[in-house]
Amino acid sequence: MRRIQTQAIRPDVAARPVIAAASLTLLIAALAIVLFTAMRTPMKDDIAWLLYVARRWLSGRELYVDVIEVNPPLIVWISAIPIQISAWLGIDTQRVVIPYFAAMVLACAAWTASLLRPCGSVFRHPLPVFAAIGTVLLLVPGDDLGQREHLLVAAALPYLALFARRLDGERLRLATSIAAGVLAGLGCALKPRYAAVFLALEALALIRGMRPWHAMPLAAAGTLVAYAGIVELICPAYMRRAVPLALALYGATDVPFRHLLQDSARLLFGEAAAMLLCWHRFRRQEDRTLLLTLVVFAVTATAVCFLDGKDWYYHRLPATIATILALLTWAATTSLRRRAEIWPPALLAGSALLVLVVASVQRLQPEVALAVTPERSTVVRLEELIRAEHARTYIAFSEWIALGFPVVNNTGVAWASRFDSMWALKGELWRARFDPAATKEWPVSRWVANDFVAGCPDLAVVDTREGVNYIEVLSSSDRAFARAWARYHQIAAFDGLTVYHRAAGGCG
Repeated sequence: MRRIQTQAIRPDVAARPVIAAASLTLLIAALAIVLFTAMRTPMKDDIAWLLYVARRWLSGRELYVDVIEVNPPLIVWISAIPIQISAWLGIDTQRVVIPYFAAMVLACAAWTASLLRPCGSVFRHPLPVFAAIGTVLLLVPGDDLGQREHLLVAAALPYLALFARRLDGERLRLATSIAAGVLAGLGCALKPRYAAVFLALEALALIRGMRPWHAMPLAAAGTLVAYAGIVELICPAYMRRAVPLALALYGATDVPFRHLLQDSARLLFGEAAAMLLCWHRFRRQEDRTLLLTLVVFAVTATAVCFLDGKDWYYHRLPATIATILALLTWAATTSLRRRAEIWPPALLAGSALLVLVVASVQRLQPEVALAVTPERSTVVRLEELIRAEHARTYIAFSEWIALGFPVVNNTGVAWASRFDSMWALKGELWRARFDPAATKEWPVSRWVANDFVAGCPDLAVVDTREGVNYIEVLSSSDRAFARAWARYHQIAAFDGLTVYHRAAGGCG
């Protein structure tokens, strides 16, 4: 009689459908939260400004000449796509731009998950990996979804996955390596100083005895060189006008190093934990190379952030996302182990993850609350006032870009300045303290005053929360501005803002 043998179902095999369903549910929930929040709240100011710049560029204005912008043009070209799509569909741009950026980062997450399959048993099934990466990319940025740094780190993830496989000695397919290198090069083109991150990775490969002339870094470098040539050909004013302007005046927004350390304390704790876990030696640790790659990326990205000298959260997004993914990688591969010695490092990984996740939730929570009651927003109140006063032209004297954008985008009012805010005027005042000749090279106060008189805005908002009295500065340096401003009277005050309306007639 033939003996029939039965084989028990392995627990991990039985759990796969449950894990896949749970991870996909988490990703859908994250996407729903992000879309609900972003659609119901005012658009992020930087993104709204770039959409405004892209719209003017599409209408025939010359970048860096007719409109002042200091970022390289790739982000403007990327922002022009949802404008065209919204025009074709006949819907509001905000209804397109948020799903557009979400689709971009999720596509990068899906490709990264497929590239990680050879990296160990945990990555063999791409759906949970895709869901984990996608959830991190959606939730960690908060209202900074679509910022240059956010798109940069998403574009870099396929490169990092292949780089880890390369460190393991695997021979990579040429077409895949070139595609990942081109994508990473485009991401780096959004913020070229992040080339230092990819140089650090190649230095790691060199230390591990690998040849530097590999298809992937060569494709990334070639993409950057080609991009630089295109920029010089299409937008020559970028190097001649935008870069010198930024180098001369952008330092006014720098903060002390100790301030950066305080703001980055949770990130630094997470990175320190990831570094310790990376050095913790397990004989069969499958994620060792991937973990090392993510840690090097995060640490170098933090150094770039500190060199920028800005305390803006989105500057820390590349390092934060890489750190969270490193900790998740360690936790996923180590969760299969049952040995007692994993508990101390597991506690460290869990603590670091908890700190970073709580920080992300705290950033997202006010945005979700605002999405429930959007009428409480300062931006919405300004938009309602502009419509009630039937204003056709408008300006805001503030460093806060949101007072201009998305207000201008949503109301269709004309913006009476070549700058997105008063950052350049503040930069001129800051530079004049140690270089008085800089005001001759960059006479921002004269430009702002001339724009104001020429635009003669119906409404003007003054931010009283800032330390600089822009009205006094401009009035004392430009008589035409002083005469024009004398025609304005206050009509409202709220949220630290004072709103002025121009009397009948022009500005002189």
